[in-house]
Amino acid sequence: MTAAEGSEPTSAELLWGLDERPARAPRLVLTVHRIADAAIAVADADGMAAVSMQRVAASLDVTKMALYRHVANKAELTAVMIETAVGDAPDLTRIAGGWRPRIERWAEAMRETWRRHPWLPTATTGERALGPREIGWTESALGAFVGTPLSGAERIDAVFLVSGHIRNTQAAMTSGTQPWTADRRARPAIGDLLRGRADRFHHILEAVDDLRDAPPDNGWSFGLDRILSGLDQLIEQRS
Repeated sequence: MTAAEGSEPTSAELLWGLDERPARAPRLVLTVHRIADAAIAVADADGMAAVSMQRVAASLDVTKMALYRHVANKAELTAVMIETAVGDAPDLTRIAGGWRPRIERWAEAMRETWRRHPWLPTATTGERALGPREIGWTESALGAFVGTPLSGAERIDAVFLVSGHIRNTQAAMTSGTQPWTADRRARPAIGDLLRGRADRFHHILEAVDDLRDAPPDNGWSFGLDRILSGLDQLIEQRS
């Protein structure tokens, strides 16, 4: 039996059908779009850990059971949140100057999307259903390399490198896994402790004290430029 015949839709069927559902419905009618928007608002404000069926239902002034008529579980809710939050990929076809300005525009667009929704880097990991909007970002990025001598595998790897850089820099902004802040200053809670043990942590202290004119972007510009310059060299060699 298909979903259309009455069974619960799978996550993939739900995601790929989102664009076919009315984007706007009467305000009080509960739809997948309204549920996704409410869940995104919770995640944007308080993080993904705060998202639950109960809290989303409360924000919509409906019962939790009402949500289950539209999304089967928390995993499916997360899937529709992602598909809604990522939005449409940028149109790179009108960007002049070759592959590099196109992929730079793509990277900036994805970075801005993930900055608006800082829970996305974590939520978009692991095996899960992917929707057409999210896959559209990969399609857009691969299109940036049209006309280059890179093979199909190399284009995929190039997109993997760039998207991985975006994920790493955005996740590092909030993960707190390094002893320095996003602008490369020693974290206030341990700065004095590090300096009190300068003989043990002299490389960290030397680095954070030698910032000079580094942009406060957590390595975003440096890393992206290194990746694209390496690709530029490879493309130049092939040409």
